Amino acid sequence: MTNHSHKHNAADKSLRTYHLIRPSCRFLVMRHLLLFAIACFSVPLFADETPIKPSAPVTLFNGKDLGDLKVWLRDSKAADPKGVFTVKDGVIHISGDGFGYARTEKAYRDYSAVLEYKWGQKTDGGKYVRNSGLLVNANGPDGGAGKGAWMSCIEVQLAQGCEGDLIGIRGADEKGQTVPVRLFADVAIGPDKKPRWKEGGEKREFVGRQLWWSNHEPFFKELLDTRGKDDVASPLGEWTKVECVCEGSTITVIVNGKTVNKAYDVFPAAGHVLLQCEGHELCVRKFELLPVK
Repeated sequence: MTNHSHKHNAADKSLRTYHLIRPSCRFLVMRHLLLFAIACFSVPLFADETPIKPSAPVTLFNGKDLGDLKVWLRDSKAADPKGVFTVKDGVIHISGDGFGYARTEKAYRDYSAVLEYKWGQKTDGGKYVRNSGLLVNANGPDGGAGKGAWMSCIEVQLAQGCEGDLIGIRGADEKGQTVPVRLFADVAIGPDKKPRWKEGGEKREFVGRQLWWSNHEPFFKELLDTRGKDDVASPLGEWTKVECVCEGSTITVIVNGKTVNKAYDVFPAAGHVLLQCEGHELCVRKFELLPVK
């Protein structure tokens, strides 16, 4: 018997076995298979790398230089000829010139990403809010998402008035296959019909769309240097602390000590951590990973 015929007979036998299962039990069988598949893929999509679970604080910015952070820019790839990412006086200066990021060299799981930032002077020249992000659980190749600007990841939004919103950014892996970034959350629908995180609310899946933080102001117009009435981020010119706790397949976002967003059944559940450059100057004085308690 050839290997091909042996495989076909095995498949036929499995199919007959499945049909012998009572219809009422088939759902449970398929559910367990789905959960098994999710568990298999809830790690970075890098064939040569296993994510690290921090057991002690990991200093991503040493206050002197970029260290092991890897820069990627849409226009110049792994080179930074314009000095978009520089260090001066113990602060990372992200000029906002173009689109890209500085990422961790290694992938991580079960960590709390801590970022302290404030806005610089430069904007993109437009009328809308200053914009950047903390990108977590990033997978796939550099520039694999956002038309060459980002990696496939979950974005913790830093844009004014939107601090703590979550966005799944889908891109492609090394083989050109879509990285199925997605997350679930309990939400309440506001008067503007937008979903905001609310503990115990209606379960929603988010694929390529924005999960607003709990008190994101309805009908907020996102005009430059405006604030929502319930914003917890610091005023312009002051430092804001953002913590993104990635534990298992859950994400919790904390801004200046207040929990503003939560998601679960997140995929990917591990990966690189990125500082985004998106047209506006940003200053960073702390960037580190802490173990999950």
